[in-house]
Amino acid sequence: MKVIFQIEGGSPVELECNAGDNLLELARRGNVAIDAPCSGNGSCGKCRVKLIAGEVESIPSRHITDEEYEAGWRLSCNTKVVGDCTVFVPDIASAYQSRMKTADLSSPEEIAIFEKAKKDMEEGGLPFINDFCAYQLTMDPPSESDTMPDVERLTWAIRAAEPDVDDLQVKVPYTVMVKLASTLRENDFRVCVKGEKKDNTFTCMEIGDYDDTVLAGCAIDIGTTTVSMVLTDLQTGALLAKGSSGNGQIRYGADVINRIIESSKTGGKKRLQDAIVKETLTPIIANLCRSAGISCRSILRLTIGANTTMNHLLVGVDADPVRMDPYIPSFFAWEGLQAGDLHLPANPLAPVVIAPNIGSYVGGDITAGTLATMIWDKNEMSLFIDLGTNGEIVFGNRDFLMSCACSAGPAFEGGDISCGMRATDGAVEAVTIDKESMEPTMTVVGEPGQKPVGICGSGIIDIISELFRTHIINARGQFVREGERVKRDQHGMGRYVLASAEESETGREVSINEVDIDNFIRAKGAIFSGIDTLLQSVDMTVDCIDKVYVAGGIGSGINMKNAVNIGMLPDVELEKYHYIGNSSLTGAYAMVMSDQATQKCHEVGANMTYLELSTYPGYMDSFVAACFLPHTDARLFPSSVQED
Repeated sequence: MKVIFQIEGGSPVELECNAGDNLLELARRGNVAIDAPCSGNGSCGKCRVKLIAGEVESIPSRHITDEEYEAGWRLSCNTKVVGDCTVFVPDIASAYQSRMKTADLSSPEEIAIFEKAKKDMEEGGLPFINDFCAYQLTMDPPSESDTMPDVERLTWAIRAAEPDVDDLQVKVPYTVMVKLASTLRENDFRVCVKGEKKDNTFTCMEIGDYDDTVLAGCAIDIGTTTVSMVLTDLQTGALLAKGSSGNGQIRYGADVINRIIESSKTGGKKRLQDAIVKETLTPIIANLCRSAGISCRSILRLTIGANTTMNHLLVGVDADPVRMDPYIPSFFAWEGLQAGDLHLPANPLAPVVIAPNIGSYVGGDITAGTLATMIWDKNEMSLFIDLGTNGEIVFGNRDFLMSCACSAGPAFEGGDISCGMRATDGAVEAVTIDKESMEPTMTVVGEPGQKPVGICGSGIIDIISELFRTHIINARGQFVREGERVKRDQHGMGRYVLASAEESETGREVSINEVDIDNFIRAKGAIFSGIDTLLQSVDMTVDCIDKVYVAGGIGSGINMKNAVNIGMLPDVELEKYHYIGNSSLTGAYAMVMSDQATQKCHEVGANMTYLELSTYPGYMDSFVAACFLPHTDARLFPSSVQED
């Protein structure tokens, strides 16, 4: 029998299958992108598809109403094939992969982030200098009287271009040697040679057109949910292109644990590696090179900031020990990895520099982010918080750095929330609620007039803070006021409706219910208790904090005051808070441009102390205390008050 997946905005995919095959698993085998944050256990309700024709067997779900079921909607994770059928995959189900974006680098905000990183690094003694260079060479062609071999002719030409370097050694690797003869003759012995010059040795990495002198670097942030990267000129530091897309691994689960479990199955490591390398990184890099008008082989170095699990899955290494006591990863740092090893669309000899991991759940993305914050070079006490699928925290200054990770879950990126989504078009990112009428005022990501599709992390923070401020919910997140916007199901569970079915983009209500609020309270509780425990470990309190740097995919629209009001972030002066965006990408950018920044990143990682919260006395007590709005100890949040 066969199943046809009709993908909104894409081409149909036809797959052969057997009776009883799970629809989500079949989609995974056929590379059909369906978002499944819970990895198919039926709890998230995000893998919705619509039966167009044929037969399937589906278990009823609380995520599908009777009306939707009658219309053909099913959760692919709890649906079995029983005959030939056709199913429709809506754009929202595959948006994590389909909505690849190339940023407009004419935006002053985009450019300012990286210019500031460059300025800060250079002021901190890390100049943006690297060892990559290009030589434009003109050589005499061979003749009957000049029978010098091509490689010697090239070597002498390179040495002539460096007259001040005594006895320069030239290495010509296999990937250059096999194209040397044809390239020289096709270009009449006028070529540009690109490579890396270290000490007294120049290694040829590419040979090509005389006028192609671009030396490119690629800085990459591999998040559990989203992958972002910038293409940069290694000589000037100028940004050539910037892009992002969802991490293709997300169909195997929104969190690292589900992905590790999937990777431990037969063929799992290759599936997870292919999902990030072939389905995610490769098309983004190729797209950025087209946008910049350069050859992929001009990319001579790649740097990566990613958490420990993402690093293991990227290189195809067994990640199972990361989640098993005593939580020992296969590596913290990896030297010698090249683009050719991973079959990335770059120069095959290009080094792939992975920012070093610190622990099983504090990875290179935090090391790169810490590098970018410059807290390692400051006297003031700084708190660095990365809000993503996991919450990672660093505290310290130039004298010491402490780090920990708390299992916040995917709530900050829309996971575990019934109408949650990432900060893409249609996401509600900011909300205020009128206390009297209980009517919301929303900001929605996208073009003017964009109707809401769901709620992203910053929007969820705003909604919960506003619901609490206006006494619509109590400290436990339960609805205690009634009104037009407050609805209840047959079990009495309350929800607040931001947009009715008629007001939304999808024809489905956009709302937040008590289960969503409880999930988010636990996520914010994990963040605050992590901060609290980290401070306790060095016998300090929030009064010792001079600066707070907040990073991550939660969105630049995060309202720090609201985050404090719900007890997610410490109650310190708002002037101390700074949202710094994707610090992992900024740190990777510094590493790709600067050899000294790369060295410093490894030093930062080696000198950082990792605190394992699960074994730290008192952490669970701190977590339980933080699972209220704003906290069970109101003295910790004197500025968080409800309206009278």
